[in-house]
This record gives sequence, structure tokens and C-alpha cells, in this order.
Amino acid sequence: MRATFVFYAAALVLAVAAPYLGLYPVFGMQLMCFAIFACAFNLILGFSKMLSFGHAAYFGSAAYLTGWLITAHGVGPGLAILAGILLGVVLGAVIGAIAIRREGIYFAMITLALAQLVYFVCVEAPFTGGENGIQGIARESLFGVIPIQSDLVFYYLVLALLVAVMLFIARVVHSPYGQVLKAIRENEPRAISLGYRVERYKLTAFILSAGMSALAGSLKALSLGFATLTDVEQGTSGQVILMTLLGGAGTFFGPVVGAGVVVTLQQYLSDRVGAWVSVIIGVIFVICVMAFRRGVVGEVRAFFGKRSAARSTAP
Repeated sequence: MRATFVFYAAALVLAVAAPYLGLYPVFGMQLMCFAIFACAFNLILGFSKMLSFGHAAYFGSAAYLTGWLITAHGVGPGLAILAGILLGVVLGAVIGAIAIRREGIYFAMITLALAQLVYFVCVEAPFTGGENGIQGIARESLFGVIPIQSDLVFYYLVLALLVAVMLFIARVVHSPYGQVLKAIRENEPRAISLGYRVERYKLTAFILSAGMSALAGSLKALSLGFATLTDVEQGTSGQVILMTLLGGAGTFFGPVVGAGVVVTLQQYLSDRVGAWVSVIIGVIFVICVMAFRRGVVGEVRAFFGKRSAARSTAP
């Protein structure tokens, strides 16, 4: 427990100092936005065992709504972010209420189909800009108090929100509600036999995940200054699955590691190898699945867990 606390404290200190150590703040913001997205997805995959193929619907639609409110109506970034989260929650409630009636591959296919519906709406809707997207999303002061026009200030705001999301997920998972989620993940028929209303628990987790995914999308739109079809297309849903599994589903820090690896590879390899970056990431993913079935963080945690158990049983 103490070692875990020291690790998280060191990671936080490193993240705070990163802009002064040469990290480009905009790249850092992009990485943390996808880390929030991956943490949100991990809530339903790692702790609820629900594989959604359509989480880009909440991420991208929130990015579009935030950008549209700011550029077309002059709404402040604070209210625009809240509107994006609300849209993600509503979409999550509607899609989740339909999808959770099925399990396994059927659940995944329903989320995929409904997410594609959201994608086509974004393609055809006049306010989304079609294939051009929404450009020039400006950052003004947050509620007239925090000057987020500065990349450095907004970097620390996104970092604070990432920490808040991770703490919130930890609180949810360790609460009585989270224990029921774990019971459903391990043996859903047994949870039903014990009298738990499984669909209600799963729907709540799905809505929470959708809302946090929408937060990530709104922050990404403000960080980069644009929202495009890439944010809502199927490839983004696949990326967040990759990030979560690569880092370690069911771990708290795994999605952050997975997001860091994927975003960094995309950023620094795209200029050098072009479209081959997807092939390279795919190969890395296959290797990790073959060699590290629990993900990077999951394997590290298992290794130290075995060492600790060996020490406790040693004479």
C-alpha cells in the first residue's frame, strides 16, 4: 500500500513538472484527455465486464457540442463542457438502456450499431461542418476566473480533472456499489440469485462511463481547438479499447499507461512512417496480448504481488 502511494505521488510530481522538463503542453493535454477517456472506458470493461464498441459516440458528440456552442453561440468554455457532459450522459442512458438487455457479443454489436447512427448524424448535421469539422474553438476564461487561454494553465486544469476522475473511479469501485459491480463481473447469475437488480447496476456504470468519456471529448476539443469526424468514428472506439487492454483492464493506472503509449506512438511515428503507425501499434498490441495478458500494469502488479506473497510465506 505504501509503495503504491509513493508511485502515484511520484507520477503526479512528474506530471506537474513535465512542462518544465520539455513536454509540449498541448501534447500533454491530448495525452491526458485520452487517459480520461480510457479510465472511463475501463470502468465498464475492467470492473463491469461490458465491452462497448461505440464509446466514441460520447467522446465525439461532446466534442462537437462543446465546439459548436463556443464558436456559433459564444458560450463560455465552462458551460460548454457541462453541456457536453450532459449530452454524453443522455446518450449513455439511451444507448445503455437498449444495450444492457443483451450480453457478450450482442451487447458489443448493439453499442457499435448505435454509435454508427451517432456518426452518421454528425456527418449529415449542418452544425457539425461535415468532413471539415468545427475549427477555431477558442479558449476563454473558465467562468471568468481561470485564464485557460494559456496552454500551461489549461494543462494543469486537465491534469487536475484527470486526477479527479481517477479518484472518483477509485471511490466508485471501492464503494458497496462497486463491490456489486465486481460480483456481477465475476458471476452475473449468482448476483441475480442474491437479489441484485443487475441491469440497474450495469446501466448506472454505463452512464457514468459515458459522462466521463464526454468530459474527455469536450476537453480534447478545447485542447486542440477543433472537433472532427475522427472523434466520433469507429477507429476512436477501437483506440480506447486498445489503450485499456494494453495498459491493463481492471487496474487504476493501466488505462493512463495505455493512453500514453498509444498517443505517443501516434504523435512521434506518424511523421516518420505515415499510415504504418497503425500497423506498428497493432503489432505491439498483439505482442502484449500474447506476452502480457493482464496488460503492462497488470503484469507488474502481479509480479510484485507474487514477490510479496513469497516473502510472507518464507520462514
